[in-house]
Amino acid sequence: MDRRHAGHRIWAGGGDSNRPNVSNTFIQPFLSYTTKYAWTYGINTESTYDWKNKQWSVPINVTVGKLIKVGNRPISLTGGLRYWAESPDTGPKDLGFRFVVTFLFPK
Repeated sequence: MDRRHAGHRIWAGGGDSNRPNVSNTFIQPFLSYTTKYAWTYGINTESTYDWKNKQWSVPINVTVGKLIKVGNRPISLTGGLRYWAESPDTGPKDLGFRFVVTFLFPK
C-alpha cells in the first residue's frame, strides 16, 4: 500500500500588467493499492485553493490500473472517474473520465 501527499504554493506577479496575479495552493494526497497480479486501485484529489478569490477546486479521482506487457515492453493502462466535489461557479462540474497509457522503460 502506498500513501503519499504533496503540496505546493504557487504565486506569480509582475510582468505583463494584463495578466492577473496568481496565489494558489495545490495539494495532491493519494492512496493506492497494488495486487500481486499487477492491478492497482487508487483514489486521490488534485485540489487547488485560490487565495485571491477564496475558492476551492476539488476533484476526486478513483482509478483502476493494470500493468501489461506487449512483447517485452511493459505498459501501464489506467482508467477512472473524476467527480468534482467543489469548484468555482465557472469551473468544471459533475463527472469526468480519465484514461492513461504509460510506456515504461526499465533498465
